Amino acid sequence: MTLQQSVLEIADLYKEYENSNTVLSNVSLTVNKGEVLVILGPSGCGKSTLLRCINGLEDIKSGIIKLNGKVINEDKTKWHLIRQKIGMVFQSYDLFPHMTIIDNILLGPIKVQKRDKNEVLEQAEKLLERVGLIDRKNAYPRQLSGGQKQRVAIVRALCMNPEIMLFDEVTAALDPEMVREVLDVMLELARQGMTMVIVTHEMEFAKAVADRIVFIDEGTITESSIPKEFFNNPKTERAKSFLKTFNFDNERGNEE
Repeated sequence: MTLQQSVLEIADLYKEYENSNTVLSNVSLTVNKGEVLVILGPSGCGKSTLLRCINGLEDIKSGIIKLNGKVINEDKTKWHLIRQKIGMVFQSYDLFPHMTIIDNILLGPIKVQKRDKNEVLEQAEKLLERVGLIDRKNAYPRQLSGGQKQRVAIVRALCMNPEIMLFDEVTAALDPEMVREVLDVMLELARQGMTMVIVTHEMEFAKAVADRIVFIDEGTITESSIPKEFFNNPKTERAKSFLKTFNFDNERGNEE
């Protein structure tokens, strides 16, 4: 039996705001190489905050975060180096409006990682080809749709050669007809073995892409299981009521 290699480990993570409002409590989880972990839960439960803690964008009160077995949330952590290994795509695309698409993508690898421009350009063009945007490489962000800009944001993160990708509600700001094109890119990444942690409210997508579902409620992990078990037979009443909001009931699940 082949032992699974963990990429990300979180142990007993606590996060509070200044008013002593606890956002995350006793959060522990492991993400293995090539695994797609989808985090579900009601709005305000701490899902996005957890991703931001993993990437060093939020301070934590206590707990351990490890990347490939090494603790990364210490006082001496150089987050600018860690973030090269943990790619993150947000709801907003944050593309520089005065730069072309290709220049937006090349900026990080060349300026931060000091890589050869020709090597990065070749990689960027291959990635743009994969997401169907090679013909837009010399366009400016204002000339792209929301879905196209989000695909560019994914390519930009991938061009840094991360070991794990975090996706925070990347379709939340998109018109419904643009959602599919972004989700298709993420499904393709999953098929190719990219290690990913995804926060989403797209339930059908979660069912299709996840190896494991983690359900968070009020800052605590209350369920963790494979998609079939979670969607067909959730263990807690809170998860059951959450899924009913999306018309996922046991009767529907049993039909599949």
